Amino acid sequence: MDLIIEIFNPLKEFFLVVLKYAPKFDKAVILTLELSVFSILLGTVIGLIVTSLKLTKFKWLQKIAYTYISIVRGTPLLLQLYFIFFGLPLIGLEFNSFTSATIGLAFHSGAYISEIFRGSIVSIHYGQEEAARALGMSKIQAFVHIILPQAFKRSVPALGNQFIIAVKDSSLASVITITEITLTARQFSAATYNPFPILFIAGVYYYVIITLLSKSLKWLERRLRVDER
Repeated sequence: MDLIIEIFNPLKEFFLVVLKYAPKFDKAVILTLELSVFSILLGTVIGLIVTSLKLTKFKWLQKIAYTYISIVRGTPLLLQLYFIFFGLPLIGLEFNSFTSATIGLAFHSGAYISEIFRGSIVSIHYGQEEAARALGMSKIQAFVHIILPQAFKRSVPALGNQFIIAVKDSSLASVITITEITLTARQFSAATYNPFPILFIAGVYYYVIITLLSKSLKWLERRLRVDER
């Protein structure tokens, strides 16, 4: 009986803390979602631009794109966030914490998204562009209407993985005072001196967000496959 009580009491305390603090994460969850969505959208735009630079015939534009990707790959995301939030104000470019985090996460994701797009674009057979040009399309029209849609379909699985990574990377925004899920969990852990149930809540929220995102991407993949039939 004593053994049962010893096991039951900690479990009871654990779930009481979870039930008490889980609803208090609502603002943090919304902020995490906003940060993830904006950084993913901006990162996708950056990725497309960088891909265009890499595929251009101008060597100096290619060099800019390759330098950007090299910097992102060669430095940690945490350092990039610190540089944007604490370093840029020294040269007159000052952003609030949310904007800094969005730019930092998008800057980081954009490099990897550009590589995903580039790989998908070069995988399209050159005959597709030749056929489009034979029908009277310009090179830009052939790219926009023929190459890019096919490349996007092929890139969806890899893009999905990168989007999931971007959601999890948003937890690093806590270092520049963004009160998202991770920082909220740290604050509640310090207040309760009971970190395990608080971290459990944070983990559940991240898991739910990423699961919903994964299911949405799977649905998109199925829709695109239907269109190909």
